[in-house]
Amino acid sequence: MLTREETYEAGKTGRIGHAMNFDFSDEQKFLKTEARKFLDANCGSDKVRKVLDDEANSHDEALWKGVAAQGWLGAAIPEAFGGLGLGHLELCIIAEELGRAVAPIPFASTVYILAEAVMLAGDDKQKAEILPKIAAGQLIGALATSEGPGVLSAATLKATVSGGKLFGMKIPVTDGDIADLCIVMAKENGQPGLFLVHLNGDGVSRAAVKTLDPTRDAAKLTFDGAPAERLGAAGEGFALLDQILDRAAILMSFEQCGGADKCLEMAKAYALERYAFGRVIASYQAIKHKLADMYVKNELARSNAYYGAWALNTDAPEIPSAASAARIAASEAFWFASKENIQTHGGIGFTWEMDCHLYYRRSRQLSLVIGAPRVWKERLVSHLERRNAA
Repeated sequence: MLTREETYEAGKTGRIGHAMNFDFSDEQKFLKTEARKFLDANCGSDKVRKVLDDEANSHDEALWKGVAAQGWLGAAIPEAFGGLGLGHLELCIIAEELGRAVAPIPFASTVYILAEAVMLAGDDKQKAEILPKIAAGQLIGALATSEGPGVLSAATLKATVSGGKLFGMKIPVTDGDIADLCIVMAKENGQPGLFLVHLNGDGVSRAAVKTLDPTRDAAKLTFDGAPAERLGAAGEGFALLDQILDRAAILMSFEQCGGADKCLEMAKAYALERYAFGRVIASYQAIKHKLADMYVKNELARSNAYYGAWALNTDAPEIPSAASAARIAASEAFWFASKENIQTHGGIGFTWEMDCHLYYRRSRQLSLVIGAPRVWKERLVSHLERRNAA
């Protein structure tokens, strides 16, 4: 994993190709400011708690409509398909602000995964049908690969497609209880592929699955002859899935960085106002060390996220390794920051009344939703081995 300084030096020496400016433009900074204002006004912790407390309320529909009205769902979608056509850097900015607010909406499943998958591998008909609906907030997406404990492989994959009909089971599927369209991994003629399945159609049944973070619900999906349409070429399921996950990992790393930074801000603010033995606890060395460790991990994560954003925005060949590094660093930073935020708050940090647990829940959810850090560490090692052998 590279720090900002190491990445910049790599650029100057030609290891990346050219020196890069790791900062956003004035227009992008304005977008960041406006996004934060919008979320401060429309996604306070009270809105997150409302979804958390109500089992029947799986996401904030008003916020989802508001985000669609802002154009965020189509930020990276070309204008020809109803999007804003801004690019992935702008989407990274939006993702970071959503992470700060622990927004209880299916943004990641719909935008980081479904929209990216269709833009990457969809044919003209699929793009024309799906992308405008995503940009307008009329379609919620999901990704269904897992069939239970263990790493999915061609040997363990059980879901099958025959005659355009899907049979099998997937669990857990993030946002599967509210999604309209799902990308499903299944075998067709013995070859793994990705298929688009409308979850509101025939042959699909759903059952809610409880998770640590109910603001991002999950479901068990059972398919019994559900109509399925292939995404991408036959037999390239795992190769295409890797590309989709790489893109999602980079975007999600910004969401994780946003959450980690918010945890640090919360911990610092509490440490500066909480008194113990006649002194603010921020004056104690143990607290200073906690905050410093959080800051270091957050900066490392941000460095790798910026590198990933550059690779994604330029479609660089470094995307796989950059995505893995960003995923690992961001997952570690958010989990550590959320944990240390609770510890800094002391006994009250464990209570329901404090917002600390909202971030801890989301840190665990985001670290698992597209594969655990262990899986991404193995991916990173594999990418580096192949690069070094070339």
